[in-house]
Amino acid sequence: MTPLFISALVVAIAEIGDRTQLLAMLLAVRFKRPWPILAGIFAATLANHALAATAGFFITDLLQGQAVRIAVALSFILMAAWTLIPDTADDEAVKSSGASVFLTTLVAFFFVEMGDKTQIATVALAARFHDIAWVAAGTTLGMMAANAPAVFLGEAATRVAPLKYVRWSAAALFFGLGVWALAEALRG
Repeated sequence: MTPLFISALVVAIAEIGDRTQLLAMLLAVRFKRPWPILAGIFAATLANHALAATAGFFITDLLQGQAVRIAVALSFILMAAWTLIPDTADDEAVKSSGASVFLTTLVAFFFVEMGDKTQIATVALAARFHDIAWVAAGTTLGMMAANAPAVFLGEAATRVAPLKYVRWSAAALFFGLGVWALAEALRG
């Protein structure tokens, strides 16, 4: 259960102020239909993070040894630095589709999440815990925990907590995980 809880916590914190959360707010403001938006976020995240967790799982199977464990640890530390950089909204995904709210959300979230820090974190977490199902479930849970309030509160969600402090907290969490993983890798 540790991979589930850590994955959910890491992604929930990292997602705050992320471009996909900003996209959730944009979709909520534009369509004013939270349930199809949440369903689209859930389906897109589950598919995207299942693929990312699978990649992380197989990376550790293909590449064994201390060098890989050190690389995974360093990826967490790099994620800490990346988390400190604020994201901006990407409205092109919203403007380009006239399909249903669910389909628009599904497609937009799936593609906007590609290469995003939460997707890369999912790869690293699956490599770290060597567990596809619990990591994908945890990261999906974390995404939903961060995005549901954004969908229901829209623009007001950005005023709940100063994003600067949330980014710092997420960076500290990623850094702590990186140091922990690095210490374990160097031990043997």
